[in-house]
Amino acid sequence: MASASSSAPAVPGVAPLRAGQGYSFLLRRLHSLTGIIPVGAFLFEHILISNTTAIGGPAAYARQVSFLANLPLVFFLELFGIWVPIAYHALYGFYIWYRGDGNTIAYPWTGNWMYTVQRWTGGIAFAYILWHTYTMRFTGVDLHENPMASFGKVQGEVFQTPFFLFYVVGLIVASWHFAYGIWLFAAKWGIVSGDKAQKRFLALCLALFVVLTGAGLASLTAFRSTPPQSIDAGPAAMNGKQFAESR
Repeated sequence: MASASSSAPAVPGVAPLRAGQGYSFLLRRLHSLTGIIPVGAFLFEHILISNTTAIGGPAAYARQVSFLANLPLVFFLELFGIWVPIAYHALYGFYIWYRGDGNTIAYPWTGNWMYTVQRWTGGIAFAYILWHTYTMRFTGVDLHENPMASFGKVQGEVFQTPFFLFYVVGLIVASWHFAYGIWLFAAKWGIVSGDKAQKRFLALCLALFVVLTGAGLASLTAFRSTPPQSIDAGPAAMNGKQFAESR
């Protein structure tokens, strides 16, 4: 009796996702997919679109915060489009790491070291996301209600060298985990096969890592180089709806 066939061609150094492995096959499929959509898409938007508006100054950054805060059904968009997928991707990733239930065969150009780096960058990125979300969303002024305070609130952290360095580390590990994760996704799903094609695609993914990191560092530099902004949430501050209507 023939065994179940692979859903993707075998790739040296990358274990393909195979059917016939019970519910773990579906969990792995979902884990792999959520790393690209929607988690990866969110990271792409957050670094390359939202954060880069800081380069244009406090007003531009506040407009972007207000725009996102006033999206229709924003609570459900964030819950099911960001936080639930991130939680699943991270927690199941930790489970794979803990069980050692991942590929330990040498990757094409860096071997087991790259496997380890991908696990550690995911863990550090998750810790950074938790901390960043807590400080931005659940402490101090509510940025959804007071978008004009958003630039100053971020500045309050990046002006402090230890926090600034943590931002830099979080940016780098998140960018690497996403960019290299795209390559792993394409290899495991059989989207890119063959040594030459994989090497070319890897170069594109590494270029994306450089772009993400460069854009993120430019945004952090904008926060650090701009004169301190107020985070006053008093009567003079416009709430999100008022600010959106004033544009």
